[in-house]
Amino acid sequence: MKQIIAMHGWSGDSNGWNRWSHHFRKKGWYWQSGERGYGSLPAIQPNWEKDSETSNKQIRIIICHSLGAHLLKEEVFQHANKVVFLCSFSKFIPTGSEGRAIRTALTGMKNCLGTKNEEAMLSTFLQKACSPAPTNSLPSGPIDQGISHVGRQNLQADLDLLMQTSGIPSGLSPLAKVLVVEGAQDLIVTPSSRKTLLEDLEKHLKEKPTFWSMPEMGHALLDPNLIKRVQSWLA
Repeated sequence: MKQIIAMHGWSGDSNGWNRWSHHFRKKGWYWQSGERGYGSLPAIQPNWEKDSETSNKQIRIIICHSLGAHLLKEEVFQHANKVVFLCSFSKFIPTGSEGRAIRTALTGMKNCLGTKNEEAMLSTFLQKACSPAPTNSLPSGPIDQGISHVGRQNLQADLDLLMQTSGIPSGLSPLAKVLVVEGAQDLIVTPSSRKTLLEDLEKHLKEKPTFWSMPEMGHALLDPNLIKRVQSWLA
């Protein structure tokens, strides 16, 4: 069985994977999308389906965007053969003055949740995540549809998690093959945090990760050809 588990990032939802899941399911893959439940969708923590094939023939792929890499369980990473990191990070907040400024900004975002400033804060975040593309380039998600009470609690908890990230996801096998895709115009993950992810992976993995930098793309990686490129790499 060829399986894929995908996980969205902060403020997103599993509908963001609809084009991806449709493409891979047509190719015979079993696809699961994780869900944090920020909006109307219930939270889902995916796990691998049992497979009758021997372990060395099982194909288990993780595709994660941004914070999504840190929202999956350790045992999911332990059994993944290949992992695709899309605009992700190992440590989100860099060291030094740059890191202090980002921590202050994140604390301000957290304090806006549940207040009259929440909508404006989330709208600003969405604009930065989509840049240089317009926000209507993204499928409708929790920010457009409305944050639920439980979803707001999850957003706050996940901001805390993001601020505490300090390394690659627990459970990632040193034998896994890894693809890192970054948007060169990403306004969410700093260049230094992107560099740290590559350095941490190179120290951990037996095989150096494959790295793609997409010069015209921002954090949302809104490239219609990316799905097929990732499929070719997986093959």
